Parts: sequence; structure tokens; C-alpha cells
Amino acid sequence: MEFLKTCVLRRKACTMVCFRRSQAVPKPSVRKISTTSPRNTVMPAWVIDKYGKNEVLRFTQDMMIPIIHYPNEVIIKVHAASVNPIDVNMRSGYGAAALNMKRDPLHIKAKGEEFPLTLGRDVSGVVMECGLDVKYFKPGDEVWAAVPPWKQGTLSEFVVVSGNEVSHKPKSLTHTQAASLPYVALTAWSAINKVGGLNDNNCTGKRVLILGASGGVGTFAIQVMKAWDAHVTAVCSQDASELVRKLGADDIIDYKSGNVEEQLKSLKRFDFILDNVGGSTETWALNFLKKWSGATYVTLVTPFLLNVDRLGIADGMLQTGVTVGSKTLKHFWQGVHYRWAFFMPSGPYLDDIAKLVDAGKIQPVIEKTFPFSKVPEAFLKVERGHARGKTVINVI
Repeated sequence: MEFLKTCVLRRKACTMVCFRRSQAVPKPSVRKISTTSPRNTVMPAWVIDKYGKNEVLRFTQDMMIPIIHYPNEVIIKVHAASVNPIDVNMRSGYGAAALNMKRDPLHIKAKGEEFPLTLGRDVSGVVMECGLDVKYFKPGDEVWAAVPPWKQGTLSEFVVVSGNEVSHKPKSLTHTQAASLPYVALTAWSAINKVGGLNDNNCTGKRVLILGASGGVGTFAIQVMKAWDAHVTAVCSQDASELVRKLGADDIIDYKSGNVEEQLKSLKRFDFILDNVGGSTETWALNFLKKWSGATYVTLVTPFLLNVDRLGIADGMLQTGVTVGSKTLKHFWQGVHYRWAFFMPSGPYLDDIAKLVDAGKIQPVIEKTFPFSKVPEAFLKVERGHARGKTVINVI
């Protein structure tokens, strides 16, 4: 409810959006009868029945078509989806303990298992059915969304999502293009805007460093920071330098050509660092922030899900809290802010991102597309790493 109130207050200038979001409070045990219900009861999908390597991916034509259980839900016919690193990690069991805690018991078998589990976070498609409380969408609307990792995914013919997670697709994009953006865009938006506190009113002239700049999150982050008139330094490999320069990066550091720390020493210090890499970067990256000026380092690589997998829910959350608390305090006394950021599903944030897209300030960066029949190949490509944008699946 607090999240919902915040969304409404921030968007009070737009009556229509406020009205839409105010309708999104779940009310259990209410079902909406479809006005455009699919005739079949089963659909094609890519699922897993256990965690493991790529061979656990299984194509089926007998996955049950999702139905609406709550009046704020929407069923989308999937036109395009994409594969993110989190999908590869989830295939292998990453975060299962924490995610099962969040999963809706209505979508889990009585024996308590999440299988068969459909992966895929991004969707661009057409609304097929709306719950009774959904007023902002109607059947036939072209929409896009990022589905939270605790819900059934988008590598299927249909997917059900909360109306508050959906947004009207940017008019300037095809479904294939639109499916490349939601998950990475919302992850970057969370880090930059919601955690980092940057926006189009306070970014002009700010010096920003993006570590891991050529992947999906990095390529979006470059563009949104340039749309807000920041000065962007991108760290990537030499073969990705042309891409990130075209997206607007002012300075480019090739991490393969020498020690990144040494290369950064020749540049002025930064107001904001976005870290998509993690690992050893934390040991030196914060040294390149401006001290005692409100400069902030935000990392998207956190041990929360790993801690819960390894230690259990209670001990994992405790360990995570101790870790983030100690690091935050340590760096605060050194004159900089240390923060963690996570993906946040949000239709209102996608509304804002869609405006930037349709204004020509954000463009999708797609490295490769695959047909629906080649989902395992798409997973292998993402698993190899070194992304130059997104990997998209054309479902229809």
C-alpha cells in the first residue's frame, strides 16, 4: 500500500494515471470472466521442471493458460519477450528460496513446488482480458511490462500480470523492440532515479561513471543519463566502444587495455557511479567519487538472494542487513554514499520511460533475436556473457 500511495502522489498531476493506479489493490478470491477469453485451455510455453543447466528447458504445448484470480490483473497475449541474465540464473536455481517465499500460493501446486516454472521477465503484447478493477487498459491495447521474478514468466503464449505493472507500449516501437527494454530499464531506473536520486532536473553537468556499460542495463543507463544532460564515462571492452559512443558516452574506458583504476586516475572524480559488474570493483570504485559532496555509488550486484539460498530466510536476511549496514556506515564516514538497488516492477515508471522513448531520447539496443523455437539457443547466448544489448524472443 505504501508503494501504491507513493505512485499516486508522485503522479497526481495526471488524473488518468492516478485513477488507474488507485484501482490496483489486490482483493483475493475474486475472478473476472473474460470478454475475449482464449478458446483453448492450454498454450505453448518453455518451462523447467527442475533447476539445472540448459537441458532442463522444455517446450510444451500443454501449459495451462493463466486465468485472472485478482481483480487488478491483466492477461497479455505475448508477441515478444527477452532473455536476461536473471533468467539464466533462475534456471540454475538462483534465488529460489526467497522467490518461493514471494510466489502466490494460487500459482504453486499443492505440494509446494513452483514447477513447471516459466522463465522470461519482459513482455510486449496485446491485452486479452482485464480484471474487474482495471480501468486504465482494455482488450486490444498494446502494452509492455516487466514481470517480477516470483511470478510465472513470459516465454509463453499468454502471461498474467498486475495492472500496476503494465504500461502502454511506446508507439514508436515494434513489439520486438519494446520487449528488449522493460526489465533492464526498470532496473536502471531504480538505481539511478529511485535510489540514486537523479532526475532531469538535477543531472545537468553531473559526472557519471557506468561500469559494465555495454549490456542491457548499461546501454539504457547511458541514454537516460545523456537525456538528462549528464557527462557519462562508460567502462566496456574495446569492441563495444563504438556502440556506447553512439549512445552518447563522452569518455570510454576499455577494461581490456589496462588497469581500469589507472585509466580512471586521469579523469575528474564522479558524482555518481552505477556498478553492473560487482566483485572487486567495490574495493576501488568508490575512491573515484567526489568526497563530501553527496556523491553516490549504487551497485546492482548484491548478495541478498545468495545469502537466503545459502543460509535460509531468517539468517540470510540478517546477514544481508549486517553487510549493507556496515558498508553504508563505513563509506558514509569516508564522505560518500553506498547503496544497493534492485529491479522494481512498475507501470508508472514504464509510463515515464515510454515518454523518453517516443521523444527519441531512448532507443532499444538489440544484439540478436531468436524465434520461439530457439529459446535454448538464446539462453546459451546470454549465458556466455559479454552482451552488446539485449537478446529478444519473437513469440509470434
